[in-house]
Parts: sequence; C-alpha cells; structure tokens
Amino acid sequence: FLDWALSTFSPAQLKGTLAATSVCFDLSIFELFAPLACGGAVLLADNALALAELPAASEVTLINTVPSAIAELLRLKALPPSARTVNLAGEPLPGTLVRALYATGTVEHVFNLYGPTEDTTYSTFTRVPPGSAEPTIGLPLPETSAYVLSAHLHPQPIGVPGELFLAGAGLARGYLGRADLTAERFIPDPFSPVPGARMYRTGDLVRRRADAQ
Repeated sequence: FLDWALSTFSPAQLKGTLAATSVCFDLSIFELFAPLACGGAVLLADNALALAELPAASEVTLINTVPSAIAELLRLKALPPSARTVNLAGEPLPGTLVRALYATGTVEHVFNLYGPTEDTTYSTFTRVPPGSAEPTIGLPLPETSAYVLSAHLHPQPIGVPGELFLAGAGLARGYLGRADLTAERFIPDPFSPVPGARMYRTGDLVRRRADAQ
C-alpha cells in the first residue's frame, strides 16, 4: 500500500499531510505512514473541520477526508491555499464539488478513492481532472483486483451494471467471531490462480467503462 502511495503522491504533496482520522479507521494508515515514509510531516487535528482553527493550517499540503467535510470547509472558506492536493473517499463524490475545489485556484489535484474497510485501505483510485463530468472510482491499486459480476458471478460486459467484488493483498481475513458473515461476504475467487484465494462481495453496484474505469 505504501509503495502505491509513494509512487502516486510526491514528497512535495505529502510534505504536510493533515491527519484528522481516528486511528480506529484504516484511512489513518495513509495519513500517518505515507508522509513519514518520505520525510513529510503529520499535522494532527481532532477532525477535518478543525482545520479552520488549526495553528499549522498554513502548512497543510494534502487533505484526506470525505466529500461532505471538504464541502463544509469550502463553505466556511477554511481551505488553506497551501492545500494543493485533496483526497476524497468514503462517500460518493459529486462532480460539482470537484469543480468547486478547482475553482479555488489553489487546489491542483483532486483524487477520488474507494475502498471498504474489508479491503484495507483503498481499493481503487483516480485523479479527477478539472472540467470532468461525474468522477469514476478509477482503477484498482497494485495487487488488487476488481470484478464487476452478475448475480451468477459471471463478468459483466462493458457498460452493464453488476456487483463489485474485490480481491488481492489488502483483503481482510474476515469478521472476528462472525464465521457466518465471513462465509457470506468472503467467497472463493474463481478468477485467481492462487489456491485458496478469496474475493469480497461489496454490495455496491457499478459498471465498467471502455477505458476499464
């Protein structure tokens, strides 16, 4: 995961990363370890909205939060000019919000990241360019597979909706003390050459575009 983070985000982007997520959530792995792995600083805050009162706000170069929180920071005009990169995850990302971020004139990169806790930490990602319509959830991270399958677990054609299944190195072992739920959500991966490989049933409906996103 950190190899992906350090190949996707430069040391300049990670120089001052806002860490506003509880360590109880896997999102904090990115906020804490990605900047420290490249000599950056971790700027602690109680939550993303506390950025407005953070003494070190002018040192924040990257914000990692949910769309509703960044929308509120925009409304409060509390997004520091130093924050050139904004990572958004955990909620659907409206295209209007992306356009509002770029309209600040200081935000240079907006990333849409997707990943349930069962596949730590992120599963797919994309940089959303200025002027794009509705953002996609992008492509899988290295060592992650994303399948769009029918109710019979057959791959869906391009453009046809199906359920998203995730597999790969980030997959959890299951739910502690819930063998029944683990068996329901983590099922054998028929597409993997690795014996015993499993995939996670997300319950999310998606469709794959011609460009594989």
